[in-house]
Amino acid sequence: MATRTAATSESRLPDDPVGYVAILAAIVTGVLHLVLATQVIGFSQFLAVLFALNGLGFLGGIGVYLSGYWRRELYVVAAGYALVTVLALFVFQGFSVEAFYRGGSVNPGAVISKAAEVVLAAASLYLYATE
Repeated sequence: MATRTAATSESRLPDDPVGYVAILAAIVTGVLHLVLATQVIGFSQFLAVLFALNGLGFLGGIGVYLSGYWRRELYVVAAGYALVTVLALFVFQGFSVEAFYRGGSVNPGAVISKAAEVVLAAASLYLYATE
């Protein structure tokens, strides 16, 4: 794979199919966080703002990834961002499997978003290692 050395404003598509997996995972978790922000705002404006910023961060990351400004080192940043978001669930919900439950049943939003974030982190680290 060719590595860009000069910043350009032209967009680019991923060379590796794993790049598309990373984009899909970021879309899933980004959109899900934006949707959840509208639900969380009813009981916590602070958490709603965090959800919205997190969702915008994932979607903004896609924009940077598809731009000519992307650099190899940003794969590590993307992986770290995704993993910090996974850890944030446990910080706010407790460090147990109960973090994935709401009202006695599995919280699909938490499960899907965390799965997407783990996929994004793994894809980002793979792309970092292979580019």
